[in-house]
Amino acid sequence: MKTQLFSVRSPSDPAIAKVGAILRNGGLAAIPTETVYGLAANALNDDAVRGIFRAKGRPADNPLIVHISDLSQWDALVTAIPDHAKRLAAAYWPGPLTIILPKSDRVSNVVSGGLATVAVRMPSHPIARAVIDAAGVPLAAPSANTSGKPSPTAAQHVIDDLDGRIDCIVDAGPCPIGVESTVVSLAGEKPRLLRPGGVTPEMLEAVLGEIEIDDAVFHHLADDQAAASPGMKYKHYAPAAKVTILKGSFAQFKAYVDAHKAPGTMALCFAGEEDKLSVPAIAFGSADDGKAQAARIFAALRELDERGAKTVFARFPQMAGVGLAVFNRLVRAAAFQIVDPEKRGLRCYGLTGKTGAGKSTVASLLRDRGWYVIDGDVLARQVVTPGSSVLRQLAAAFGGDILREDGTLDRKRLVDRLQQTPHGVETLNAITHPAIDALVQAELEKAREAGYTRCVFDAAALLESPSKARCDKII
Repeated sequence: MKTQLFSVRSPSDPAIAKVGAILRNGGLAAIPTETVYGLAANALNDDAVRGIFRAKGRPADNPLIVHISDLSQWDALVTAIPDHAKRLAAAYWPGPLTIILPKSDRVSNVVSGGLATVAVRMPSHPIARAVIDAAGVPLAAPSANTSGKPSPTAAQHVIDDLDGRIDCIVDAGPCPIGVESTVVSLAGEKPRLLRPGGVTPEMLEAVLGEIEIDDAVFHHLADDQAAASPGMKYKHYAPAAKVTILKGSFAQFKAYVDAHKAPGTMALCFAGEEDKLSVPAIAFGSADDGKAQAARIFAALRELDERGAKTVFARFPQMAGVGLAVFNRLVRAAAFQIVDPEKRGLRCYGLTGKTGAGKSTVASLLRDRGWYVIDGDVLARQVVTPGSSVLRQLAAAFGGDILREDGTLDRKRLVDRLQQTPHGVETLNAITHPAIDALVQAELEKAREAGYTRCVFDAAALLESPSKARCDKII
């Protein structure tokens, strides 16, 4: 499929009529909104809506939001519109707010993800509303990205993810808000915030009174729970790198990054902190400006991929106002990995040096003082016990004759073979280090369960090992 690109800066642009025709006839179009770019299809055409799921690689139980351009279109999508829903729409529509109500028979289970409710919003972006008008039908439109990746806030992001998979892209420049709409459910006894966005909890309460904030805003939704809103159930917004959010001050953030950095490590920090860190850093807005962070967060996450980040340590945003939306997106990008340096319980110190440097002596002294000791030499022997997968991989890489008749490793022959094999040491490390690191992780869990607060990991090759990242400091 060839994807057409329309550059549009006005709702009166003739290209909008073409986009409307594409959508009306069952095609897919990426369109701008004030939040992020959406991948639109005719919400009343199930085949067209299924095309959204195919293009994005989106799970079918993840409900979609239906976009309208006029309040008169809302009635046909829901069973009834209660007074508090009308008040909320009057206050914040058009705008970055999605309202969930029981759905009418006109909305299929394909759109609602099998739920008895439907999510509806009226975007404020003039071009989005012009496209809806031109299509003449309500539009189902999740974010126009590959499912799970950072949402697109510029047309180029859509091109990067979906070029060749959809009919057209409407380029209207960057999206001003930068995070998806607030989602509030009015289908239960109490208003419930399911996804924070540009309309803050305080703004909702100004109209609705007390609201509940769903636990999924802060924590992972269980696999057996249905997602009542987009962005609740699955890992979302994630770059290819492993992201960890760090609580605490900048000094604590810097110290943690310094202790855990490795090749490919980058930082996601606040503006003004980039040059103060020892790893490459990308800023996603000022520390006290949630709106600026929201506008920047997805572009920053995508930039991490462009720069080849492998491990990312991110600053913890304020959770007030729009900052709650930034936290919600970032914690999902991090798969809920948050570290508080002040509350980690067990601290692990790596101990390394050449043979004869005194590592074993220091480790013994620390053990006598109540520390938990992990001996890297012991773990290295454990991973090459007869019959182990590591030993089989070593034999395949360096020859079966590195094994004795009893199946044990002939270390001298292995050393000789390393010297004869191009990149022999790198191959050895690639096979053994992940297995040893898994044992280190298991040992750390044992130490935590036993109530230890201090641990030392004695390893000669620590600096070349992935286990380096598990150490708070290295001696």
